Amino acid sequence: METWYYEVVSIDGDYAHLKRTDMETEDKKLVARALLPPEIVEGSKLKYEWMQYELI
Repeated sequence: METWYYEVVSIDGDYAHLKRTDMETEDKKLVARALLPPEIVEGSKLKYEWMQYELI
């Protein structure tokens, strides 16, 4: 399984906008906050692996 790294760009209610940091892209990913660690804030770094997000 692959591992991807993200940064929380913004939080908008029940959703967070994530940007990949392990590759060059301008695309943002919209993810429900229920799938993310509850302590995230804008600027938090996340690791996505095995269908789970982990704060790093």
